[in-house]
Amino acid sequence: MANILNKIIRKAIGIFEGGLSQEQAQWAQEAYDVPESAKADLRQLAAEGIVMLKNDGTLPLSGKKVAVFGRCQYDYFYCGYGSGGDVNIPYKISLSEALHNQNEIIINKDIDNYYREMSEKNPPDEGYWGHWPFHFPEFVPDEKLVNAAAKESDAAVVIIGRAAGEDRENKLEKGSYYLTDDEISLLDTVTSSFVKTIVVLDCGNIIDMKRIDSYGSKISAILYAFQGGMESGNALCDVLSGKVNPCAKLTDTITYDYSDYPSAESFGGKAYNNYTEDIFVGYRYFETFAPEKVLYPFGFGLSYTSFETEIESFRCDTTMVWLSVKVTNTGKTSGKEIVQVYCDLPAGKTATAKRVLCDFAKTEILNPGESCVLDFNFSLYRVSSYDDKGDTGFKNAYVLLEGDYRFFASDNVRGGIEAGVHSLKENVCLRRLEPVCEVKKSFDRITRTADGNLSKEKVPVNKIDLKDRVLENLPEALPHSVDKGYKLSDVKSEKITMDEFVSQLNLEELEAITRGDYTMHSPLGTSGNAGVFGGVLPSLREKGVPPLSTTDGPAGIRVTKKRSLLPTGACMAASWNSELIEKVYSFVAEEMKECGSDILLAPGMNIHRNPLCGRNFEYFSEDPLVSGKCAAAVVRGVQSKGASACPKHFACNNQEVNRNKNDSRVSEKALREIYLKPFEIVVKEASPKNIMTSYNKVNSVYSYNNYDMVTTVLRGEWGYTGNVMTDWWTKHVKSPEFRGLRDNAYRVRAQVDVLMPGVNGRFGSTKHPDRTLFENLDKPDGITLGEAQRSAKNVLNLCLDYID
Repeated sequence: MANILNKIIRKAIGIFEGGLSQEQAQWAQEAYDVPESAKADLRQLAAEGIVMLKNDGTLPLSGKKVAVFGRCQYDYFYCGYGSGGDVNIPYKISLSEALHNQNEIIINKDIDNYYREMSEKNPPDEGYWGHWPFHFPEFVPDEKLVNAAAKESDAAVVIIGRAAGEDRENKLEKGSYYLTDDEISLLDTVTSSFVKTIVVLDCGNIIDMKRIDSYGSKISAILYAFQGGMESGNALCDVLSGKVNPCAKLTDTITYDYSDYPSAESFGGKAYNNYTEDIFVGYRYFETFAPEKVLYPFGFGLSYTSFETEIESFRCDTTMVWLSVKVTNTGKTSGKEIVQVYCDLPAGKTATAKRVLCDFAKTEILNPGESCVLDFNFSLYRVSSYDDKGDTGFKNAYVLLEGDYRFFASDNVRGGIEAGVHSLKENVCLRRLEPVCEVKKSFDRITRTADGNLSKEKVPVNKIDLKDRVLENLPEALPHSVDKGYKLSDVKSEKITMDEFVSQLNLEELEAITRGDYTMHSPLGTSGNAGVFGGVLPSLREKGVPPLSTTDGPAGIRVTKKRSLLPTGACMAASWNSELIEKVYSFVAEEMKECGSDILLAPGMNIHRNPLCGRNFEYFSEDPLVSGKCAAAVVRGVQSKGASACPKHFACNNQEVNRNKNDSRVSEKALREIYLKPFEIVVKEASPKNIMTSYNKVNSVYSYNNYDMVTTVLRGEWGYTGNVMTDWWTKHVKSPEFRGLRDNAYRVRAQVDVLMPGVNGRFGSTKHPDRTLFENLDKPDGITLGEAQRSAKNVLNLCLDYID
């Protein structure tokens, strides 16, 4: 029954298992040789994303005989499940295969044979959409075999794996967030027999670490191996052997108990979640109010060597900070270090976290005794706070508070060397903005009082006359003309203007430009595409408008042909290596060109609000700066070779349960400082050509209808000029402000330009326009011609990039 349901679901979402044409089936099986240079980069990025949380000197293992326990050495989790990881990959290297292909570590053959045989006899069940496994049932060898292995081995490695996936959350259950009884039995047995035990976590999301920590000195080392894609095994083997010195750092806080997370009681709601923790997400909460609840702090990670940092120079004026930090390798092994720059914020009349990340950089490999200097410069805007109440005297504004801003260089969120201080004698307004995304019903939120203590206050309800705001900013319509035979290439060659081209489009063509070609796997695009938009009508193609193929990401290109499986977003972020991320995605852009993909639906960049979110593996961090910087690196890489990126999901898509209906209720302060901030960074630093909205509501308005998020903030405040598309399928919705607006007209008014894949309602089968865009054209409260033309121009400006 499960297999039948699996096939039905996969066909419904457009994967068409078993439904490929003969030619497509050949493409799916066609060999694909990944360039050696790309393999090396993927392997390096995966290795640089492995965080060493503990080491008593047992690691590295070069020259030692090791017994490797745990079925995941054979049945490895290379990525999470869902659209972001379902890539037809050319190869995948498990830990077992990597160990067998190297000479540095000697493998205990008896234990290896046991797990190989058990894996072959008990192949894992991969499940089906939304019902994938969280783990694979573990095999526990008898004590006699373990004791025999201990007598002839120097150390044991125990690997524990977890899978996360789209359209579901991780669970507070054994086998998901918690260890299973068999995994605990395996750890008990191995640690009782071996003097040295290393634990490796093959996980895309954070799981409970308290149980592992309870073993104390019985566990010698811990590696958190965020899933590294098809080079996972090689990368992990490189770190275990010492070929690669660990140089990753956590981008999430790991606590003793799940209940310690400030969102624990306001996550997973089916109808809505009140973001009661407000700006105090992750380390912002723990370092401000509860440092004792942290097992491993944000930014933490160990190395096989040691480093010393010194402040070379510090300067600050009214707008900018300049800082130079000297890093010296004081150990005996070559390695890389990550310098994290933090600021301790004053407490004042609007809530602030005690400490926030301002910037970061990673050194190149430093040999023992070698030094380098890292230079930082950033705007004080990064440490400003948004006042949504007006208590500072500047309502709806980013403000620097009266007091001392102390800057530190550190290797994690705690401690560090003080670099300098910037003192203010009064509150300073940096930017005053329009209030957006009105909270409909107030709720309690956490705040930090002026004396630095935790308190609670009501989220302000700032009434917004959205209807007037929209009407005051309606674009003028271009006078419609007859078809003059203009081609889009005429705009490219500057023979005519874009306005002249758009003015000749009829209503049928304008409607078509604001939607996709109705279905995934459109015949107008590359085989395996997620959907096509642009030239979806013959008349548009005659006018030179190209059909643009979108393909799922971010862990690779999800098409019929074989293509590379990349490390997960969580793994990439743990590397803190923006340059390498950009380089890897520059290679992805080459793969896109080879397989006919125009737009990669990546990066996924939502905040890790809660460790149970099913797609945290796909996203980067609990911190908006890390998330924004990693996303910007992805976009720069993809767009460096002429392809387009599409950051997603804008915004507050922080859980998977009921994601199509759920309402993220969040203060404007938290919205701007935490959840919109990564998108602001990626827009300003990388200029993505596309943005994808989220499924969920933000303060009771679906993101794909959210005028304030898309037009007021994204386009108005940040200056974004690109295309905005929906996530795949939307709900039928009527505008509360404009009675004549619903569905596609409501969406286009918000300046969400394209409905993907082209119909409302998931798995919709219609291939005809639903007529909601123009049903009340130019009537009171209806859509205007100018708005449809505006969205057409947003899409066509993107299409220009694909015309020679």
